Amino acid sequence: MKTISNPSPDKWQKLAERPMIRQEKLTDIVGKMFYEIKRKGDKAVLKFSQKFDFSEQTSLAVNKETIEKATKQVSDELKKAIELARKNIETFHASQQESVRKIETTPGVVCWRESRPIERVGIYIPGGTAPLFSTVLMLAVPAKIAGCQEIVLCTPPDKNGEINPAILYTANLVGVTKIFAVGGIQAIGAMTFGTETIPKVDKIFGPGNQYVMAAKQLTQYYGTAIDMPAGPSEVLIIADEMCHPTFVAADLLSQAEHGSDSQVILLSINKQIIKEINRELDVQLNNLPRKEIAKQALKNSRAILFDTIDECVEFSNLYAPEHLILAIKNSEIVSKNVINTGSVFLGNFSCESAGDYASGTNHTLPTSGYAKAYSGVSLDSFVKKITFQQLSEEGIQNIGNTIELMAETEKLFAHKNAVTIRLQEINNKNQDNETI
Repeated sequence: MKTISNPSPDKWQKLAERPMIRQEKLTDIVGKMFYEIKRKGDKAVLKFSQKFDFSEQTSLAVNKETIEKATKQVSDELKKAIELARKNIETFHASQQESVRKIETTPGVVCWRESRPIERVGIYIPGGTAPLFSTVLMLAVPAKIAGCQEIVLCTPPDKNGEINPAILYTANLVGVTKIFAVGGIQAIGAMTFGTETIPKVDKIFGPGNQYVMAAKQLTQYYGTAIDMPAGPSEVLIIADEMCHPTFVAADLLSQAEHGSDSQVILLSINKQIIKEINRELDVQLNNLPRKEIAKQALKNSRAILFDTIDECVEFSNLYAPEHLILAIKNSEIVSKNVINTGSVFLGNFSCESAGDYASGTNHTLPTSGYAKAYSGVSLDSFVKKITFQQLSEEGIQNIGNTIELMAETEKLFAHKNAVTIRLQEINNKNQDNETI
């Protein structure tokens, strides 16, 4: 990785840029494919799937027999690993359930909030060179806890028309209701508009490349929500003299191998540490099966030397990484100053891979700087928060005049009248009671 020493603050924004395809190009490609999918449904989806994934594909739905066959292909050892990860993810996300708290804001005025599940969700699982069956756990487990009635899964077939058995096994294990062999923009478009085979969903979840991220962003214009913009993976590591250079290099490569458009950033206050980590990168890189992908990602990456840890944290908050590793002294104390990131890993043994697979936290996180405004997927991502209020006669009397005055000032007299007639009703009843 290229090393940059003590850049002035006016250069930080440039250093925080990601390698991106021109947005206009992405939008144009997605828009044209969406238009065709909306008009032609399955026919268009199959056409694009044949073009980009499996040239001989004739159907989209994955049948029960294929799922049963996949289950037999997954080793018992892997099944045990998936189950351990599932339990940890379930435990962490179940802890996010909220109890209903009724609050009396004024005597006679009670307000509260309740969660309701999103009825139909779609989850996108990248396939290709890295079949992310772990993402099935990360999305379907909280969806089931939330109570979503239908969980639709789309994942691309390989060039032989196959879906990785681990994806199918995991989907069946955690209660995915429908599985389709379709990926990329065409999968997002199908779940956005609905086709003869693939149902329209209320919200789409899952990471993907820049094309998938652009498709997810466009889908919002057609009335379908998304979890967040989640594109090419990234990690930022702050390391000082207490770090293990071999660990840091391994963590950098773990993200670099995701894809050629991934990015990894190393920040340190120690020049020697950066040199040691770079040397270790060269050693470990040569042993990776996906080294060519990682090499390309490293070309988009950099190490930056700063004077203080405070500067490192300040730059990290500007960059807003998907994953942040603090391989430094007093990492938990320093983490209090972290404002923008998807997920934080503290200390030498908290590798990012733990969050990707089995610690229990969710690995579907905002990328490309969106951590400044978005959170990672959680149980809340699969529910709507509905507010309730209940006013008694005492309650409407206590706040009625306030509502009337505010509504009249805004010249919304029907709003005012909705209160006035209730107050008059109460006054008339009270007068009648006094007469009796």
